[in-house]
Amino acid sequence: MSLAVRVRSAITAALDAMVRAGDLAADAVEGSTWVLERPKRPEHGDLATNVAMALAKRAGQPPRAIAEKLARALAESDVIAAAEVAGPGFVNLRLHPRVFQDEIQEVLRAGAGWGRAPAATGERIDLEFVSANPTGPVTVASGRNAVLGDAVGRLLEATGHRVTREYYINDRGNQVRKFAESVRAAATGKAPPEDGYKGAYVIELAGWLRGAEPALLDGDDVDALGRACVTWMLRGVPGSRTLPGIRPSLADLRVHFDVWFSEESLYRWGAVPAVMRQLEQGGHLLRKDGALFFQAPEGSVEDKDRVVRKSDGTWAYFASDVAYFADKIARGYDRLIAVLGADHHGYVARVRNALSALGLPPDRFEALLYQLVFITKGGEAVKSSKRAGNFVTIDEVMDEIDEAAGRKGAGADALRFFFLSRSANSNVEFDIELAKKKSLDNPVFYVQYGYARLCSIHRKARTIGLVAPARAGLSGTDLAKLVHPDELAIAHKLADFPELVAEAAKLREPHRIVFYIQELARDFQSYFTRLKGAGDPILPRDSARAVPGWEATWDLDKTHARLAWIEAIRLTYAQALALVGISGPERMDRPAEESPEGAEDTGAESDA
Repeated sequence: MSLAVRVRSAITAALDAMVRAGDLAADAVEGSTWVLERPKRPEHGDLATNVAMALAKRAGQPPRAIAEKLARALAESDVIAAAEVAGPGFVNLRLHPRVFQDEIQEVLRAGAGWGRAPAATGERIDLEFVSANPTGPVTVASGRNAVLGDAVGRLLEATGHRVTREYYINDRGNQVRKFAESVRAAATGKAPPEDGYKGAYVIELAGWLRGAEPALLDGDDVDALGRACVTWMLRGVPGSRTLPGIRPSLADLRVHFDVWFSEESLYRWGAVPAVMRQLEQGGHLLRKDGALFFQAPEGSVEDKDRVVRKSDGTWAYFASDVAYFADKIARGYDRLIAVLGADHHGYVARVRNALSALGLPPDRFEALLYQLVFITKGGEAVKSSKRAGNFVTIDEVMDEIDEAAGRKGAGADALRFFFLSRSANSNVEFDIELAKKKSLDNPVFYVQYGYARLCSIHRKARTIGLVAPARAGLSGTDLAKLVHPDELAIAHKLADFPELVAEAAKLREPHRIVFYIQELARDFQSYFTRLKGAGDPILPRDSARAVPGWEATWDLDKTHARLAWIEAIRLTYAQALALVGISGPERMDRPAEESPEGAEDTGAESDA
């Protein structure tokens, strides 16, 4: 039973006691709604409730009078240690330490399932994201789309939904033809066509195709050349840092897709004309001036007619979109979600109109819109790539950070952290130099170092002979010695985690998880600092262990309780990092600003 449920049950039991005592009418309580929340100031208690104010009108009593009676009734509770009336009728609550100690046991019992709902208990969701034109490497802007979409998918799965991650490949149309023509021009040393593609990657792709598929470059079939160009843009050119491939680049960012859906396949298998016949039968198509238009259903927000087939007989982009969403509907999803740049705001209304015409409730389609990314380095804006041309790729940024950190994956961690450290409707500034630092100034380093420190404490406990209980058996440890205010406050924060995950998933806001990780890292570091000042370290210092018989004076019960508490923090920390796709290294170099003495005092090894 979660902490919030236990507190609600205690309040409900107190209200029932008030009804039995004649202090409150039963009909005033039945069907009432009230809230529990954290007080704005921690000194006011662990939780606060507005229950007295919610009942006042129906009970015909002043809210403060009800609050005072409730506070007296709660005196018998084994969950609530103290209840204090505040303001017009709020009741501030302080909980018994054992409530928080029990929450630690809940975390340890749940293990890797902490904060997660049972699988397959929610909706079947199609989550489409990235879907950038396959005419260039993955840019930093598309990287934000990828990270946001992936993190939302992780949250949805953690809350019981079944998620299909999907990339829509725009492998048909004018842009692909222009790309093919640009590659052919580069292969012959000519200038690209007007509005064509430039950059080192175009030249390198042309060189690769000259060796791999020369007939396509020398022939007249632009569509065939375009398909080949898209294939190699997705796969990547072997050994090339300029053309690593869209799929491998996204995989390096820890983004994977279940479905790669080809736009061209909609035409190859007749899906576009088929859905147009369906719309025409429903009275949603209009012919005028030799073209075919989609008419939005009556009462739509956007009632402008949209062309689906031009007067020259060619299909417009919107025709592909309608057929694509019809295909998703046919696959039986309960909900369709697309991650789009903020400039696609008008597109949302058009899609909802098409879905409505196809018989799908438009509220089952969601668009997650995100803002821009600005890359800086040494205080200067970075607007172009050395490899690709007039845009910055995620590969170049990841490679630079990996090299500085000395490990593969550091760049992916940095990009994911910074992209998810702001809400989707806020711009992101990504400072490459900051992300490369091995110091606590770097927020990515700070949170990962906090996780490594948790792991380090258990390693050192084993090293010095204070054998920590095996992780699987920690839930049997007596936690009564966990009474330090910081220990109880962090236990309360751990108890909040499942509700936080549910809320972040519901609102599609993974930045809430990043905020939580930062707060947990900060609170744990603050705890360490307080213990050091109070002379109450988690593990004995080297100087203390140098004294023969030190074990007899050391409180082993407190140590084991704290080690269990630390394991609960580590489990929650690891789950939170996994939800946003950031790695949790168990060993890290000590930052320059932290002294070896400070590390020893906190029980951290030299590698953490």
